[in-house]
Amino acid sequence: MIRKGQKLPDVTFHVRVRDPELEGKSPNPYKWEEKTTADYFAGKRVILFSLPGAFTPTCSTYQLPGFERKYEQFVNTGIDAIYCMSVNDSFVMNAWAKAQNLENVEVIPDGSGTFTEAVGALVKKDNVGFGVRSWRYALVVDDGVVESVFPEPGMKDNLDQDPYEISSPENVLGYCLANTKREDAA
Repeated sequence: MIRKGQKLPDVTFHVRVRDPELEGKSPNPYKWEEKTTADYFAGKRVILFSLPGAFTPTCSTYQLPGFERKYEQFVNTGIDAIYCMSVNDSFVMNAWAKAQNLENVEVIPDGSGTFTEAVGALVKKDNVGFGVRSWRYALVVDDGVVESVFPEPGMKDNLDQDPYEISSPENVLGYCLANTKREDAA
């Protein structure tokens, strides 16, 4: 698993983004766009949390909604963006973002698991029919360099449990409050 002080891997993500030129002309007003690690992380202090899958119970009930609800609190500590990543394709991640009514957290599809493998978080979840997925973790990243890591314990292939505590929004927010990067934060 990636560690504090390490630079994030340089990866290209294939994402579907809304195209205003297609609005009203197409039932699917989206186009493919390539975004790199630098597009998401350069020059910003961000939270990246990754989880086993879109539309799954813990991810949809607690982790993603928790980060969405606490967004302003994170911003007040000097966080510029919050990203949710999963080894799911862009269609799934966009549908999940819409179903979750996201306004603040941005989803990043790692459909082939390239980024997840490069940070050392790719695990097999064949025991529940998922194939390869991400282990649950969160990172605070400052200008592409890992500031802090919040991995769930016991990472291994086909684990029966799905630990969720260390990477929770509440735990990550506690760290950010103690390590604020804004002079006016209280």
